[in-house]
Amino acid sequence: MENRYLTKSRFKTGLECPTKLFYTGKAGYANQSLNDSFLEALAQGGYQVGELAKHYFPGGHDIKTLDYQSSLEQTQELLERDQVIIYEAAVRFQNLFIRIDVLVKDGNRLVIHEVKAKSYDAEKDSFFKKRGVGLAAKWAPYLYDVAFQHFVVRNAFPEMTVDGNLMLVDKTVRAATDGLNTKFKIVKAGQSRKEIEVADTLNAEDLEVPLLKSILVNDVIEYIYQKESFNDSSFESHIAYLESIYQKDDRVQGDLKSTCKQCEFHCSDEDKVSGLNDGRKECWSDVLGWNESDFLDPLVTDIWNFRGVDKLIAQNKFKLIDVEEGDIDIKSDDLPGLSKSQRQWLQIEKAQNRDPDYFLDIEGLRNEMNSWVFPLHFIDFETTAPALPFLKDMRPYEGIAFQFSHHIVYEDGRVEHAGQFLDTGIGHFPNIDFVRALKVELEKDSGTIFRYSNHENTYLNQIFWQIKESQVLADSEKVELGDFIKSITHSTEKSSVKWKGRRDMVDLWVLVKRYYYDPYTHGSNSIKYVLPAILNSSDYLKSKYSKPIYGVEGGIPSLNFPKQQWVKMGENGVIDPYQLLPTLFEDMPDNVDELLSDGDDIKNGGAAMTAYAKMQFTDMSDYERENLEAGLLKYCELDTLAMVMIYEAWREWIKQPQSTQV
Repeated sequence: MENRYLTKSRFKTGLECPTKLFYTGKAGYANQSLNDSFLEALAQGGYQVGELAKHYFPGGHDIKTLDYQSSLEQTQELLERDQVIIYEAAVRFQNLFIRIDVLVKDGNRLVIHEVKAKSYDAEKDSFFKKRGVGLAAKWAPYLYDVAFQHFVVRNAFPEMTVDGNLMLVDKTVRAATDGLNTKFKIVKAGQSRKEIEVADTLNAEDLEVPLLKSILVNDVIEYIYQKESFNDSSFESHIAYLESIYQKDDRVQGDLKSTCKQCEFHCSDEDKVSGLNDGRKECWSDVLGWNESDFLDPLVTDIWNFRGVDKLIAQNKFKLIDVEEGDIDIKSDDLPGLSKSQRQWLQIEKAQNRDPDYFLDIEGLRNEMNSWVFPLHFIDFETTAPALPFLKDMRPYEGIAFQFSHHIVYEDGRVEHAGQFLDTGIGHFPNIDFVRALKVELEKDSGTIFRYSNHENTYLNQIFWQIKESQVLADSEKVELGDFIKSITHSTEKSSVKWKGRRDMVDLWVLVKRYYYDPYTHGSNSIKYVLPAILNSSDYLKSKYSKPIYGVEGGIPSLNFPKQQWVKMGENGVIDPYQLLPTLFEDMPDNVDELLSDGDDIKNGGAAMTAYAKMQFTDMSDYERENLEAGLLKYCELDTLAMVMIYEAWREWIKQPQSTQV
């Protein structure tokens, strides 16, 4: 029988919900997680950070075999030495099995270094809550990971003293050299495994300033052992519980809660056709006795930006039809349009009334639109924040802006895809050229500029300071580019210099939240949900874009699409235009944006970020690179076209007095 070890990853899964341990690894259950861990580590920089960590512990022995028994035997043999460093050391205690990123033995002391591609600032970050008792939520999963490893090692080697360290990316330091990011390339090692190939040019100067910081967390581990409660059990008791149910392959029903919405074991439309089981539905059906029809009703987990979901569930309120006004605390915020609570209640009310129609605050939106200056400019950025800096004196996770798209709408209604930028050159820092190109696009007139969410403003603020600190730009260009950025942005809260530009970009995402709601979006304000919703509601858009007028002479000029028909009808209405685009590459999951996004209010760019990382850090043919670049250009162009379509629908609706108003 196959060993059913409770590993680090399975322990993490069990902490989230014990029921997941039953679903995990079973081919009969749908799994929407980023199951290709290579792509996740690629996008987040995990592979490069893990390999860099080894160079701060030189002379170690790498356990490369994936076989449980062989890895245990190799580790044990190395631990016979008095002093040794082991990468990917394998340790087992009973049915618990771990691989340790870096394990250092020094006499009778074993030191665990768990490496995470997460930034850390010693002056700003605390592992404990600032107020109250307990671990800080953003650090808890990493600390539980180290504590689990500490538990296994301590019990496997009871005669040894064991220290636990969390090794993190130090965001306060600056790289000592240029091009560090290019010296760690991901290569294939066999059919499916990936390894890091380190360039021969990596030298002592590159490593002179450590970008990773190893933090001793013995006190936190002891706190977890002594003070943390896991369903009224101690940490050690909970480990034994998870080990037992996984070993026996028991299905233990966890509590229903708000995080069920993020459960990976649910079916997509494709999974349903394939006949896969839906673990999330199984849980809710087992607890509530629901049948398939119950899941057609919107659930309380769908309420937009609502933190009281668990309280509703505790009151046996599971569907929006169960929610009452008093549950929401509806109040105005004295700003135009809907407040957060008013929008939440609007979503609930429409569900309760079975009202599928969109809501539009015509007067509020008209007042906004009357202030706009033609021509209108719609821009979208694709960006990343790599763990390893591109240039000397750059900090880890500094922003990289590698792509933009730009659409224009003229006063007479003409639409044009006017410009774009894409720089995927290996190791090339694109930000300066990016701003130069953006300036050329936007400085021709004084028209209003639109973005979607705060993403573009945030990145331009970062680039402003990069330009200010640049050692290669002439002072005159620093002033010129800096003034341009300040003219179309506003300063962030933490900025030491304050400004608000005369053409400060208008956030279309904010306008969606304040003035527009469509039940078809299921509470999400992501442009990926708003676009298909607005296409299904707008007769104007359906009429205009059901014809192949996009990318044709005499139609709408496009830089990437020839004769494109954007509105095509399916069984459930207009087919999502993003589904009409080619897949960026075969091993990219369909839901990569959701899996790599930090939330609804952050610009989704997981697919583009991962594609860019793959072009930077892996070997590919010129043909594959060209196809990937072509795909990136199309995706980004659709993002700005989506913004145009939202504007066009609103423009037509405010002409119709019968539209739904406040």
